[in-house]
Amino acid sequence: MRWQGQRQSGNLEDRRGSRSSGPMKGGGIGLLLLALVGMYFGIDPSTTMQIGSVLQGRQPQEAGPVQESDRERQARELVAVVLADTEDNWHRIFRAHGKTYKEPKLVLFRGAVNSACGYAQSAMGPFYCPADQKVYIDLAFYDDLQQKLNAPGDFAQAYVVAHEIGHHVQNLLGISNQVQRQRQRLSQTEYNQLSVRVELQADCFAGIWAHHADRSKNLVEPGDIEEALHAASQIGDDRLQKSQRGYITPESFTHGSSEQRVRWFRRGYASGNPDQCDTFKARQL
Repeated sequence: MRWQGQRQSGNLEDRRGSRSSGPMKGGGIGLLLLALVGMYFGIDPSTTMQIGSVLQGRQPQEAGPVQESDRERQARELVAVVLADTEDNWHRIFRAHGKTYKEPKLVLFRGAVNSACGYAQSAMGPFYCPADQKVYIDLAFYDDLQQKLNAPGDFAQAYVVAHEIGHHVQNLLGISNQVQRQRQRLSQTEYNQLSVRVELQADCFAGIWAHHADRSKNLVEPGDIEEALHAASQIGDDRLQKSQRGYITPESFTHGSSEQRVRWFRRGYASGNPDQCDTFKARQL
């Protein structure tokens, strides 16, 4: 990926010098939301809830100076460049559709963090919180992406950011609210199926970004798209469940299978058109 020397976003919020030792007050609902996020990596949501309950009521400590290794610095700069490019491209896309894009913040943290959606630990992976319109990433996740999920490469890292920004786009378009309003009317299995459509659309939006990043700034190098597709396949629900417990339960999928995630990213990248990302009307995912 040709990202060196490109504009870096000013919307990074660096909390790596602070230690979030527990959830914010009133974080019970947020903990439940983040437990669902934890399903992304096959984490039992009850584990998240137990951790939050133990730590409930503690307050974050004061922020200190940020010390980072060369590897962390490079990862931070990459994230800042990708975030900046998502800003540039989604501004253009929204304008073309007569809408206004509002830039999100991206929070860097270490270990654990408090968000408007509740308390989260790094093991839950990157996530987007619609309540404060912020993306949260512990840069150590990129080590896991390479070493544990076997998805190395800078464009695989970029895909992670673009996917979370895809959730921000859904939030701005009102899709997130529409999905949440249906929560009480659906069974758990039905809501899981709806969640899959949400996540696959975010993958498609990530592909939209890659399409425009390639054409506007020639950021994409040979092999980059393959990196993103490989990363998408490695975090499919079927692959994660199989590796964690040796079998899969499709009715519990919340993000889609490896094949589905690859298909929808590829669809976004091929078209560059958000209208092609309507997973909610798709008969076949």
